[in-house]
Amino acid sequence: MALFWLSDAAWAAIEPHLPKNQPGARRVDGRRVISGILHVLKVGCRWCDFPADYGPSTTIYNRLNRWSRRGFWLKLLDALVEAGAVTKSTAIDSTYIKAQRAAFGAKGGAAQAIGRSRGGWTTKVHALTDVIGRPYALMLTPGNVSDMKAAAALLERAGPMRYLLGDKGYDADRLRRLARQAGATPVIPGRRNRRRTIRYDKQRYRGRHLIENAFCRLKDFRRVHTRYDKLAANFLSAVALATAVAFWL
Repeated sequence: MALFWLSDAAWAAIEPHLPKNQPGARRVDGRRVISGILHVLKVGCRWCDFPADYGPSTTIYNRLNRWSRRGFWLKLLDALVEAGAVTKSTAIDSTYIKAQRAAFGAKGGAAQAIGRSRGGWTTKVHALTDVIGRPYALMLTPGNVSDMKAAAALLERAGPMRYLLGDKGYDADRLRRLARQAGATPVIPGRRNRRRTIRYDKQRYRGRHLIENAFCRLKDFRRVHTRYDKLAANFLSAVALATAVAFWL
């Protein structure tokens, strides 16, 4: 028996979004293949070490890799989000992911989103969450890139929102202006070196812990907790699939 299978309800949500009428050999069972990918993400094993119930390891990995190049996993997350997102209040934050030595060696250098930070060689996962703490927009940067450099690009994907919650790392006049231009009230405390005291809704700010909870839940997937993938696109796809399963299915 397989160790990790998608439920009937989860598969019913995913199946309509799978690529159809693809050229080439007859495809193996998509549910089994995606379950195999999820098994590797969950337990953190090597691709060649997962149970034979899922089929050949090359088939499973090649499906992840090929669909990553097409952006399928991010599109799948977007489709699931579109069907159920609640974005009245949006929180923004990032988390460090330690890059294991297997993650090095790909072509592209910094393009693979690995950089030296205080925690060593890391990748940063930036995210937006909706009012109940479900991530709906993701972005990768090297670990030494500041949160503010990624914030503007991430907010372009925020959609309608009434409040933007962020910690002191997002205390910048530019970000506050962007939030207000989008029709949102920034709920971001000021840094200590601010000359003028920043007023913010302390009661609403308490909800920011939900994005921290979301990162903790995502890191229950061991291949999200530690990065083993050489290619940034494959790692982002892994985070997107883990997000879809943990929060949207």
